[in-house]
Amino acid sequence: MICPRCNQDEDKVIDSRGADGGHAVRRRRECQSCGCRFTTFERHHASGRLVVVKKDGARVPFDRSNILRGILAACGKRPVSETSKEEIVEAVEREVRREFDREVPSVEIGRRVASMLRALDEISYIRYASEYRGFTSIEDLASEVSSLQSQPKVAPGQQEFFEGD
Repeated sequence: MICPRCNQDEDKVIDSRGADGGHAVRRRRECQSCGCRFTTFERHHASGRLVVVKKDGARVPFDRSNILRGILAACGKRPVSETSKEEIVEAVEREVRREFDREVPSVEIGRRVASMLRALDEISYIRYASEYRGFTSIEDLASEVSSLQSQPKVAPGQQEFFEGD
């Protein structure tokens, strides 16, 4: 690992433990050159490449940062912790890797993110849904808000998908 302070490549591992429910390894390191201590996370990636099939039929490699980027945009300045956002990304990635062998439709990813955001923060959910569902008018938005108000709130960890999807 390269030291973030002095950019040298000589370090020793001080501590190593599982992180993220066993899906990653957290390592505490110390640079042999300058003594700087830093933490690294090593994530296991399945050998099989997961491909996302977009609405237009294009196929792109699965990239968890795209999910996080969408969640960050939806949450904006909402009181949603960084931990909660990362947990959504982890849960969605874990689900799609478990349920899909090689290809996953992008709508499946969007549906799962929206469901989890709905349970977490309704405003973030509406922001995400407006992009995911492609609202074209204020009536579309009003209809989704009305639907949200008429349905009981979903508890975190439960999934509820959009009607008609």
